[in-house]
Amino acid sequence: MNGHSEFSPEEAAALQPYFTNVDQPVFALTNLPETVKGALFARYSRSAKSLRRLFLDEFFEQISAVGPEIDPAKSADVGAGRAETLYMKIFNEYGDDSVAQLGGVHLACEDVSNLLTKVLERGRLAAYLEQSTRYVPYTQRRHDMWRYLVPAELDGHPIRADYVAALDLAFETYARWIEPMRQWFEARHPKASGDSDFVYKSAIRAKALDTLRGLLPAATRSNVGIYGTGQAYEALLLRMRAHPLLEMRTCADLMLTELRKVVPAFFTRVDQPDRGGRWSTYFADTRHAAADMADRVTAGETTESRPEVVLSDFDPDGEIKVAAAALYTSSSLPDDQLMALARRMSVQERAAILSAYIGDRSNRRHKPGRAFERTSYRFDVLTDYGAFRDLQRHLLCTIDWQSLSVAHGYTLPEAIVEAGAEEDFRRVMSTCAQVHDGLIVAGLSEVAQYSVPMAYRVRFVMDMNAREAMHVIELRTAPQGHPAYRRVCQQMHTLIAERAGHQAIAASMKYADHSVVELERLQAERRLEAKRRG
Repeated sequence: MNGHSEFSPEEAAALQPYFTNVDQPVFALTNLPETVKGALFARYSRSAKSLRRLFLDEFFEQISAVGPEIDPAKSADVGAGRAETLYMKIFNEYGDDSVAQLGGVHLACEDVSNLLTKVLERGRLAAYLEQSTRYVPYTQRRHDMWRYLVPAELDGHPIRADYVAALDLAFETYARWIEPMRQWFEARHPKASGDSDFVYKSAIRAKALDTLRGLLPAATRSNVGIYGTGQAYEALLLRMRAHPLLEMRTCADLMLTELRKVVPAFFTRVDQPDRGGRWSTYFADTRHAAADMADRVTAGETTESRPEVVLSDFDPDGEIKVAAAALYTSSSLPDDQLMALARRMSVQERAAILSAYIGDRSNRRHKPGRAFERTSYRFDVLTDYGAFRDLQRHLLCTIDWQSLSVAHGYTLPEAIVEAGAEEDFRRVMSTCAQVHDGLIVAGLSEVAQYSVPMAYRVRFVMDMNAREAMHVIELRTAPQGHPAYRRVCQQMHTLIAERAGHQAIAASMKYADHSVVELERLQAERRLEAKRRG
């Protein structure tokens, strides 16, 4: 997390009013309208550029014509001193944490590993955008280095050279196969007469990058844009400061420095030994205790084979409860009486209630009300880390995951085999697995996760109510989605209908797509071009 400057003195001066620093990888946005911040972060997720470079290239000219909303030459924003005093009084005298929900900050964390992105994106009370492996090829090098992290824990360690060699091989293989894979998909999917070159090439390029992303290790650097309240950031920082990996703790320190430049009153207790220090110690202690207990009680157990997706828990009475809940706000009867009434109904009668409650969903974004939160599903998933990265961002679900390792094997896309890349792909998997195992033997089990390519499987749980399940399944089975998470969510939908027997709930997810799509981004690119022309 060393500081670096990619800007000329003139560019640095232009950036200064709008960013809390111009030479560190973590910084906050200042003096910009909220709409500009949102647009900038949206553009950020699909660009290989750093946020500040993107700002200079695509936003600065328009913004500078108007000038900062607040004169940066002033020592403080209008009213900031009074607000600071008020917040400090409430925090110190009344202990009202909810005040920290009233102020938000846009923060960028650049060049962080994919392990760190999952830590940054864990909290429910913030919004995130992450650099995409579908739109950004990871072929750029800086100071003759590929875009991956060499963790500080390896400094001076004899295995460091093996780690670097393995990850270099992964990136070299990834970069070398982008063009052949693109050509292979072009041969397999010729351009349709009605498609422009831009639409066709965008879809082909996305497909090639999707197919090859499994070669990228978890150490691959990414950029994350965050918008959160003071309370959300405080909770995140307390956990990051307790994390066993140095990258997470270092990033927490950098974030705290930048956040204090914007809303210092929200972060007075994070690093106080008797306040935030105790919280972080508590998190670290409970993690160690739980790990020790898990080691003891699972000793001697062997991992049983399971399908990719297992519905490990559900309520057989789920549809009865949802039907009763659907009647609740429109009636005057108590909850238990409605439950008894719904239980006496036929399956068809309950289905009719749900149909009325759902209505005519003419758009995927039309969702039923909170009655669908009355039942839930717990899925145990074992799929590749690349798909996990996408599914983990559904923050309303209860999501927890196990350490990334090579123990569960990896997924090998058919296109890799058919295009002739199988030998190179397997060489990367094997080489990185050897380094991973070497790190384990060296006592660096947490650090070993960095060396694992995204094609390797990770086990995680997603526990969600039926309302969130509708959102996740319909969104992630859309034809333009990555085939890995499409497959996972298609199985979820099938399990709700067949394993849980909640056929009316499954039927309400009318936008769940079980089709087989060869070129996922093609239809989406066509729609985008039509919007641009319209």
